[in-house]
Amino acid sequence: MADTVGHLPRHPLRIMKAAKWSIQGLCAAWTHESSFRLEVWLFVVLAPLAWWLGQSGVERALMIGSMLAVIAVELLNSSIEAVIERYGAEFHELAGRAKDMGSAAVFVMMLNVFVTWGAILVPRFSAHAA
Repeated sequence: MADTVGHLPRHPLRIMKAAKWSIQGLCAAWTHESSFRLEVWLFVVLAPLAWWLGQSGVERALMIGSMLAVIAVELLNSSIEAVIERYGAEFHELAGRAKDMGSAAVFVMMLNVFVTWGAILVPRFSAHAA
């Protein structure tokens, strides 16, 4: 929601309102988006593994952060799809393009997870095999 007060200082309760809206968004995504639920479940399984496999705070942050980025982009993709569906289910070239690009953004972030995990773990396991 756009600010209506310009650049005036925000009241601390504004943070609580923003948190409430964010939680509502997470709940809506969980309720309506199967891809979001799958990605959250993968995060729940893989985040502890990343914590265990990471040998430093940086490695852990990269591995876990790459998965959080997938979830964040999935939320953006779902919001794009919701807005498009709001205007109707009939096919429109631009609507299809927007949905495909949103899906591609999620795919790119998933590739980022594989590259990040691979860059961290492959050299470690290659060294043990040699």
